[in-house]
Amino acid sequence: MLLGVNIDHIATLRNARGGAEPDPIIAADICERNGATSITTHLREDRRHIKDQDVYTLIKTLKTRLNLEMAMADDIQKIALEIKPHSICLVPEKRQEVTTEGGLDVAGQLDKVTEFIKPLLDNGIVVSLFIDPTIEQVQASAKTGAQFIEMHTGTYSQAFGTENEEKEFQNLKNAAIIAQNAGLKVNAGHGLNYENVSRMHEIPNLYELNIGHSIISRAVFTGLPEAVRKMADLIK
Repeated sequence: MLLGVNIDHIATLRNARGGAEPDPIIAADICERNGATSITTHLREDRRHIKDQDVYTLIKTLKTRLNLEMAMADDIQKIALEIKPHSICLVPEKRQEVTTEGGLDVAGQLDKVTEFIKPLLDNGIVVSLFIDPTIEQVQASAKTGAQFIEMHTGTYSQAFGTENEEKEFQNLKNAAIIAQNAGLKVNAGHGLNYENVSRMHEIPNLYELNIGHSIISRAVFTGLPEAVRKMADLIK
């Protein structure tokens, strides 16, 4: 498995004071040098953390891959088509949410999703759909033309260490197998940390884990290089 590091929370801390520190561009460089194989940023419609200039700078400075999380917003699609990141991950978005609360309802808006991602695919951008690990959503995703899904691991992460852990884990495992049989590659992310990430090894052929909050939280106490290296070691 590969490790994608989400640097949104570096930008959140920067924006809390309205200055330039800490710089998410520097954070991305540190992550790359310590085991990250891609950098994820979510350019939200409300721009609450990552700003437009951040992604314009990252596309020029990254040595690995930029994974741009985005909602189905025309202005952000325009930016993606301009900078052409290696990949985009289409996610649902609500203004009042603290963080992404669940997967994209691909099944309920199949035509809209398919139409939205077509110009991205036509421009050589790899497309991933962030979905809950259900058969319905996996099957719908396979019809859109996207090459990847990213399974929402938040429910599993919350259930880790409880009586519901096995049920939620099996949902992930089954969804991954169904997706792969349908020709999709599979990533996973949301809520993964240094304890619950261990079970991701039990899911066959996972491509990449995208992890942010846990790494940045650990970095407060240990420093970012150690936090990234530790997670990279755990998922090898």
